Amino acid sequence: MTSAVVRLRAATRPFHDLTDTEYSSFDLSDRRDYTAFLLAHARATRAAEAVLHDDETLPTWRPRAPLLADDLDKLGCAMPAPLAFEDSADEGWRWGVLYVLEGSRLGGAVLVSRADRDAPVAFLSARHAKGEWRTLLAAIDARGAVRGPAWIDGAIAGASACFQLYRRAAKPLGAGQDG
Repeated sequence: MTSAVVRLRAATRPFHDLTDTEYSSFDLSDRRDYTAFLLAHARATRAAEAVLHDDETLPTWRPRAPLLADDLDKLGCAMPAPLAFEDSADEGWRWGVLYVLEGSRLGGAVLVSRADRDAPVAFLSARHAKGEWRTLLAAIDARGAVRGPAWIDGAIAGASACFQLYRRAAKPLGAGQDG
């Protein structure tokens, strides 16, 4: 049987690539673009993290919405309202959302070097602790092996929905957004 992570990564790669393309339009060295980038992340991150709170099936994770709030405050912006993001009772779905949220830490580690050196970068600098990402991937594989293909399908659906949430958040406000 193919591991849950291999299936999850392969099935969501197109969504990941589209999301990367959407966010690559932001010039992180430009204060206005960087602020818009953080606002977009705040709208999505708050929504995604909200569906994970109180889910005791998930491994330990560290929210980053407070880091976004701090960075935005330093830029003179209030934390925006989260976008609407429909929760699912499916356990695998929430694990898929967590996979995207934690995976975005890897992207942040790359993007932080593109930000202006005077910009607040707590959100982008929030990297994994040593071994943390591998531990999460191992937990996804273990859970998928126990729960089976339907659980993995749920994780794929949750990750795909989370990528789509981030893509919606990257659109300029008022461009067909809710929340």
